[in-house]
Amino acid sequence: MKIRSLLLSFAVAITTTASTPVKQQFSAAEQQQISIATPGLFKSYDAFNFDFGTLRDNDYSFPLPVGKATARKNGSVEIVTKEGDAVKAMFEGTVRLSRKTPDLGNAIVIRHRNGLETVYGNNAENLVDVGAHVKAGQTIAIVGERDGKVYCDFSIMVNGGRINPTSVVNLKNHHLKRQTLLFEKDGAYVNVTALGDKSEFEETKEEMKLDELFAKSNTFKWNLEKMREEAWAYPLPGAKVISPYGGKRRHSGVDLKTKPNDDIYAAFDGVVIRSGPHYGYGNCIVIRHSNGLETLYSHQSRNLVKVGDKVKDGQVIGLTGRTGRATTEHLHFETHFKGRRFNPNLIFDHNSKQLQKSTITFTKGGGVTSKQN
Repeated sequence: MKIRSLLLSFAVAITTTASTPVKQQFSAAEQQQISIATPGLFKSYDAFNFDFGTLRDNDYSFPLPVGKATARKNGSVEIVTKEGDAVKAMFEGTVRLSRKTPDLGNAIVIRHRNGLETVYGNNAENLVDVGAHVKAGQTIAIVGERDGKVYCDFSIMVNGGRINPTSVVNLKNHHLKRQTLLFEKDGAYVNVTALGDKSEFEETKEEMKLDELFAKSNTFKWNLEKMREEAWAYPLPGAKVISPYGGKRRHSGVDLKTKPNDDIYAAFDGVVIRSGPHYGYGNCIVIRHSNGLETLYSHQSRNLVKVGDKVKDGQVIGLTGRTGRATTEHLHFETHFKGRRFNPNLIFDHNSKQLQKSTITFTKGGGVTSKQN
C-alpha cells in the first residue's frame, strides 16, 4: 500500500532529527497555520517509521467514538454525530493550534511524538489552548454544526500534508490499524507505506495454514523448554543488546551488535518469504516457521538466502551490516504472528542467549502471551 499526499505547506527551518521527538514549542506561524512543515522531521533522514502495533489500548482514541465516519476526496474525514458530543484527542500530544480559522471554523491541531499531527475542525467550542499537553481520549472540544449537520472535520497530517486516514484507522469500526507505517519524503510529497502487513509478504507453497492450528481451539501453546537444542539457534551469538524492544522509541524489534559482517543464523526451521532491500530495513530477510511464527532479520551487508529457500535452524542466512536506516553495523531482529509484532524477549533471553523457560500462547486473533513454566 503506497499513498501519495501533497504537502500543503511551505519550507521552514529544520532543527531536530526525525528519530527524536519533535519540538513542542511553537512559532507564531505554527500557531496560526494548519498546514505547515514540522521542524526537524526530515533533517537527518528522508524517512522515518512508527509501529502502531506497540500502542496500548489507552494510547489511542477515535475522535468521536459514536460518530459515523466518511472519507472525503481531499483526504479529510467527516465524522457525523449528535449535538453536544465531546471531541477526543486521537493520541497523546501537544496542542499546536487552537483558534478560529477561515475554512475549518474553530479548529485544533495536535502534534504527536510519533511524527503525526491530527486536526479537529468545525468545533462549537475549543476546550484546550496552545501548548497544552493532552492524553489520548481526553476531551479537547465540543462538536459543532454547519449547514444543518453536526460533525467533526478530521484529518491526519505528516509534515503539513494530509495523509490517507485509512492507513492509520479503520473508518468503519474505528479501530487503530496495528501496523508499522514508513513515511518517506519525496520532494513536495510524503509517501506512506505499510510495513509488515501480512498482505505485503509473498505467499509460498510451504506456508503454514494457521486455520489448522486453531481447528479445535482458539489458542495453541508452545512450550519453549521442550524445544530440542538442535531445533533452535540464537540469531547472533555473542551479541549485546544496543536497543531493546519497545520503550520510548516504540522500537519494533531488538537491535543486536557484534562486529561487521558477522554470521546471522536462522532462529528456527522455515521458509524464506522475503529477501532483499526493504526501505528503512535495508537488506531484509523474513522467515515463516511451521507454527505460524515469522522472524525478521535486517540491515544485513549481504543476504545469503533467497525467497522460497527452506532453511534450517542455525543456518547462516546473512551477514551483519548497516544497510537501510542504521547508524552502526548490527542485526535488527523482530518476531511476528499473524501480521503483528511482539516482543522477541518472549522467546529469547538475550543475556544467556537461550530460549526462555516459559510457554507462549498464541490466539486465533493474533494475540501472543507468555507464562513462566
